[in-house]
Amino acid sequence: MIEVSNLSKSYRDVKAVQNVSFTVGKGEIVGFLGPNGAGKTTTMRMITGALPASSGTVKIAGFDVFESPMEVKKRVGYLPETPPLYQDMTVRDYLTFVARIKGVPGGELKADVERVAKQTHSDVYIHRVIKNLSKGQRQRVGIAQALLGKPEVLVLDEPTVGLDPAQIIEVRELIKSLAGQHTIVLSTHILPEVTAVCQRVLMIAGGTVVADDTLDGLRQKHAGAAAADGTPGPALSLEEIFLKLTSA
Repeated sequence: MIEVSNLSKSYRDVKAVQNVSFTVGKGEIVGFLGPNGAGKTTTMRMITGALPASSGTVKIAGFDVFESPMEVKKRVGYLPETPPLYQDMTVRDYLTFVARIKGVPGGELKADVERVAKQTHSDVYIHRVIKNLSKGQRQRVGIAQALLGKPEVLVLDEPTVGLDPAQIIEVRELIKSLAGQHTIVLSTHILPEVTAVCQRVLMIAGGTVVADDTLDGLRQKHAGAAAADGTPGPALSLEEIFLKLTSA
């Protein structure tokens, strides 16, 4: 569903992303991890077509992001770290506005807005003005706008940042409920979130991929040294693996 090949992005002499390659299969939920400044957000922006690449290719459902941008945008729902909300609109008006921009047919528009509002539990405050909502409620509206048009791929950048523990659990459960219906790339700094939600981990450091495996696969590869009698060494936690692979 997602094919990234030798993707690079440079800002003058700074190489933000260097020859990143990976694939994501249909229906997978992949956790995209890395320290601050590792190149996660830059990579996600290139995947969605929001930022041009210096070199390399990205394909979504077989369409090249840079050669067929409109075909790709029909198939991608994107939640940036700061949801792109218009504070003075009601939730319904905002979702209707986004649905029109996405080209949802007029006869399906109202039903699609109702569908994503119900799916994200935003329907209970759909008539409220966005600036009067809590951060968790606004985050749900941000996810709702990404779901409009039933995109095959969802790219979610830090969807639980700044939320309280109860809101984090709610958003995690929402993302888990989308498994199988969408292919999801989830960027997060919260490692337990990956354990709770994702089937696979893609780890980036210094603009390059340093790990691409299932959680179990990572733990097996990075287990401690075996005992003298051949007993397998202790498994490392995801936090320990993360520090091991991303520390300079």
